[in-house]
Amino acid sequence: QVQLVESGGGSVKAGSSLTLSCSISRFMFNKCGVGWFRQGPEKERELVSSIYGNSTTTYAQSVQGRFTISQDKARTMVNLTMNNLEIDDTAVYYCASEAGYHDYCLPSWSYWGQGTQVTVSS
Repeated sequence: QVQLVESGGGSVKAGSSLTLSCSISRFMFNKCGVGWFRQGPEKERELVSSIYGNSTTTYAQSVQGRFTISQDKARTMVNLTMNNLEIDDTAVYYCASEAGYHDYCLPSWSYWGQGTQVTVSS
């Protein structure tokens, strides 16, 4: 099955930048979505950003203008560059992917990485 491994988390000061990377293997659904999610303390999991095979992207309102998602041509690496980090960005960040069949992409997130911790302090 698809495997995803996150890296790049750490502890940083508010206002700084950090880039997370999601390494993807055995992902053959070239049109389907790869997303970054996060779950902060006492918060529900939320979709932060996503990117698709046609390079369309989505961003949560809370990170619009601060975060940028990108992918390499082979879609083996999806990065999330986070600028102007805020304390409320503290969370475990997960990457996930959709599954597909032929030309169809399932409207759900089927595969997940183990997560990487991002801690932002003042």
